[in-house]
Amino acid sequence: MSHKINYSFSSKLWKHSGKGGWCFISLPLDVSKEIRATLGWQEEGWGRMKATAIVDKIEWDTAIWFDKKLDTYLLPVKSEIRNKAKLQINEVIAVIILV
Repeated sequence: MSHKINYSFSSKLWKHSGKGGWCFISLPLDVSKEIRATLGWQEEGWGRMKATAIVDKIEWDTAIWFDKKLDTYLLPVKSEIRNKAKLQINEVIAVIILV
């Protein structure tokens, strides 16, 4: 994957209360606005954009999803990554996103 922009930030890991209990990290609003303004044309269905994420030296190919209610992109963090990095819900996590 050819990456155009590298974003580094810290944000809280949270768990969705709906069915399945997905866990996410919300991208900061300013980062989301910049991504949407410059790279929004890359979005696929439902506001999905391919990305690479790095947390605690663990790198994985994923996608970020634009959430219209929160007006920001969400990074899903699957249990495999949470377990490898020993991440806890409500923990503030240092993240690098490559889009």
